[in-house]
Order: sequence, then structure tokens, then C-alpha cells
Amino acid sequence: METAQYIIDQIPIQHNLVSYFIFLGVFLGFLLSTVILFRTSKKATAFKIYGWSLLTQSIIATDVFLCYTGLMKYIPHLNDSTEPLVLLLAPSIYLFVYSLLERKLIIFKKYWFHLLPSTLYFISQVPYYLQPKSIKINAYLGAYFPDMKRIEVPDNIDYTYLLIKDELRWFILFSFVIYILLSARLIFKNLYTGKKNSRNTMASKHQFSKNTFLLFFAAFVLVFLVFLNFEDDAGDHYIFIFHATVVCITTFVLLSESRFFERSWIADKYETSGFNVAGISIDRIKLHVQKEQFYLSKSASLKSLSETLNSSSNYISQIINTETNLNFNDFINQYRIEESKKRLLDKDYVHLTIEAIGNSVGFKSKATFYNAFKKHVQMSPKEFIRFQKENTTV
Repeated sequence: METAQYIIDQIPIQHNLVSYFIFLGVFLGFLLSTVILFRTSKKATAFKIYGWSLLTQSIIATDVFLCYTGLMKYIPHLNDSTEPLVLLLAPSIYLFVYSLLERKLIIFKKYWFHLLPSTLYFISQVPYYLQPKSIKINAYLGAYFPDMKRIEVPDNIDYTYLLIKDELRWFILFSFVIYILLSARLIFKNLYTGKKNSRNTMASKHQFSKNTFLLFFAAFVLVFLVFLNFEDDAGDHYIFIFHATVVCITTFVLLSESRFFERSWIADKYETSGFNVAGISIDRIKLHVQKEQFYLSKSASLKSLSETLNSSSNYISQIINTETNLNFNDFINQYRIEESKKRLLDKDYVHLTIEAIGNSVGFKSKATFYNAFKKHVQMSPKEFIRFQKENTTV
């Protein structure tokens, strides 16, 4: 009779272009997620979530790589150990888009229910995780080498965990459908809100979120086709070829946006055009904007501010966005709105119309002033004046 070890030894090890490419995706995924998680500001919740999502994808991709190459035979207890993490993929991508567009913190106390399906699935599979090695090897053989002989297993094995395990594919597809619909609704809702980054920003958050949604949808289509054409996990490598491609593209995009390639990255007279970034901070930017009343000028722009501070537009924009979570226009408008609130109530400006006061603080049109005022004060200028008068009277 063939021993368990003999059967395990018959599992072939294969390395080819597919395995190399999946490994590249795994390596870049771990590297990129680590950089994002350690380097991203605490205030940038969206990209923290993106980092965790990418880390989760990389862990799952590692499982697929081990299964595809046959290396799983050396660590069979890890077989199917990442299945609960698969149910985190769709919600993590949705929460990334949600946080990116809504600028809201994602805290466990409020959004815990997104983790519930994964947690419940993990609990249902605890009996499987506690099974002997022979069960894990047979499960692996059934998925990747169905024609090979199985290892004999004890008669008293409880297979009730299969009732849930066999339905995992449906759970995954259902999760993708729900969160794709939620993401689409969120993107369409924010599409025409006017919450755009300044023109100097390389890629707006709206465009980034739309691209993320398209990749999300493409991943769903691919997963559906693989599930339709392959039993068990035999076609998972096709999904993670796609994953590796996305990771490579993401790495390229993030590198191309990196300060490493800016001329102002290092203050050396032979490598820059005289830009000074060493002394630039958000405090210095605020001091200049306030002291010089930079915000009152209708021609105030990121370019003119960066020229005055002898720095690059991209660097100034990055500091403002990172430290205040605002783009340049919103950053300047907050000063204009505060000044307009004073002038709307100041007797020295009573002879001016509301539109004229908006113009006096730097707004080029009535519509722009009203939109910015409502965004920052949550009421129109007329409502603000009436509210202040009523409170003063009382």
C-alpha cells in the first residue's frame, strides 16, 4: 500500500512564466502595502484601507502561488487557510472608495459589520483547520490533481464544515455584486458634486476611484468566468495573473507620482532650478497666506504661491493635502470665507451687496462664492446674516 508520504512526494513542482509572474505580483504587493501602511499619514484613512486591502490580496496570492507550483505539499496545514480573507476583498475596496470620496474616518465601531461574513466563515471552518494533514492533502489533491490517489483518512472525520465550504464561491460572488453596486452608487453620487482637486494634482480622487471601480468590476467578471469554467480552485491562477498585472500598474503609477522624480526632490544647485523645499512647512504656508492676505487676490493660484515660496507646485500641493486634507482651492477658500463672514456683519461693508463682498475677498463670481460659502458654513450668506442677527437680537 502506498504511504501518505509517497503520495505527497508524487505531487509535482512546477515553475513557469505564470508562477514567476504571480510571484512578482506577490512580492510587489507585499512591498507596496508595507510602504503604504508605514508611510501614509494617519489622516489618510482611505489609503490605509487600500494598504490593508493590498496586503490581504498579497497573502491570498501567496496561497495561490504555493498551490499552483505544488509547494503547498510542504506546508499542507496552510491549504485553504486564506479563504476567510477572500470575503474581505470586496468590502475593503468599497471602504477605500467610500473613505476617499466622502473623506470620512473608517472606525471598527461603526463599520464592523463589513467584517462579519469573513468572521462567520472563519468560525464555520475551524473544524477543517483542526483536521489532520491527510485531510488537507486530499483537499489540495482534489482541487489541483484530481487524478492522483488520495491518502487514507480516519473513519471518524466530521465533514459538516463542507456544508459552508462548498458554498464559498457563491458567497464570494454575492459579496462582489453587493459591493460593486454600493461603489457604483457612491461614485455616481459624487460625480457631479464639484469636489475636485486642483488642476496641478496629477490625478483626481474621482478619477482614481472610477478606475478602482472599473478594476473591481473587471475582477468580478474574471472571477465569475473562472468559477464558471473550473471546479474547486484549479483556475485561481488566472485571477492572480490579473492581480499581478494590477499590482504592477499600481506600482508604476505610484512611482511616477513620487517626489523622487521631481526636480525639487533634492536641494542641489546642479540638479534643481533653485527650488527650496527644506524650509517649507504647512505653518510657513499658512503664515504667508494670512500675513500677506494672499487669499484676497482673485489671481491667487498654486503656481503663484509656489513661486513666492520658491518651491514647486507639486510639493506645496502635497503639503497642503497631507497636513489639512484639503486641496489648494478649499484651503484658500476657507480663509476667504472667514473674511467674508466678518465683512457680511461689518457696518463698514453694509453698502456692498453680498456678491460684492464675495468679490472683495477673492471670489471671481457670485456662484463660486455661494457654493464655497455653503460648503464651509453649511448655509448660504443670506441665511448666515439672518442667523447672526436673530442670535444677536436674542
